[in-house]
Amino acid sequence: MKVAHTFQAEGITAGYENRTILHDVSINIPSNKISVLIGANGCGKSTLLKTMGRLIKPFSGQITLDGKPIDKIPPKQFAQVLGFLPQSPIVPEGITVTDLVGRGRYPHQKFLKGWTKKDYEAVAEAMEIMNITEYADRHIDELSGGQRQRVWIAMALAQQTDILFLDEPTTYLDITYQVEILDLLTDLNRKYGTTIVMVLHDINLSARYADHIFALHNGQIMAEGEPSKVISSNLIKDIFGLHCTVIRDPVSDSPFVVPIGRHHNHVRMYS
Repeated sequence: MKVAHTFQAEGITAGYENRTILHDVSINIPSNKISVLIGANGCGKSTLLKTMGRLIKPFSGQITLDGKPIDKIPPKQFAQVLGFLPQSPIVPEGITVTDLVGRGRYPHQKFLKGWTKKDYEAVAEAMEIMNITEYADRHIDELSGGQRQRVWIAMALAQQTDILFLDEPTTYLDITYQVEILDLLTDLNRKYGTTIVMVLHDINLSARYADHIFALHNGQIMAEGEPSKVISSNLIKDIFGLHCTVIRDPVSDSPFVVPIGRHHNHVRMYS
């Protein structure tokens, strides 16, 4: 079971150059749970994830890991605790699946030292978890979008971190691959207790797979908690500007958002 770390952000204001995206955001990541950030495009989901993952330096506020400011933690030490899979990562030319997954071992390797038995075992385990062992010797550019995404996640898993951040891991994938990726991540969380924080666009998949939802709007957190307590027609209207009704998902019993367009506004909203 993974370590239950304390990961918090207090009063974070952040953005890019002179453009502020996040405004005084405070967040406490639930340990050993799956958390999902939802919100409209441009609301600050990816910016928040990148700021917590130390890819962006906040203008103000503080982010701590186990009570220590993350900017005071050496990069390799931080990468041994937290793995980050960015949106649309760039594939190195001519690299094989095994080589790419192996790059996840960098934080654990010592200068001028070769691979250890633990490195090889970690890579093999990550590939097995993501069901990509059969692609080991294939080049990344030969794989489908869903297969590539599994390879990237396997690279993050090979870091063997206690915390995993994923920025839109299912974007551009068809629904079959989306469900497959989210099922595999759920397996990872339930088997090892890995703390997972994701940005997802699909509200219904977010509600189905998340233990905890953070709903963002205009760079601030509007609501957070269990999906059943957070997802409502009023919240969806507030953060997406979308009229909808919320029913129970017949498969997972989680909230299920049913949009109401202009041509179907005779449907009665009841949640």
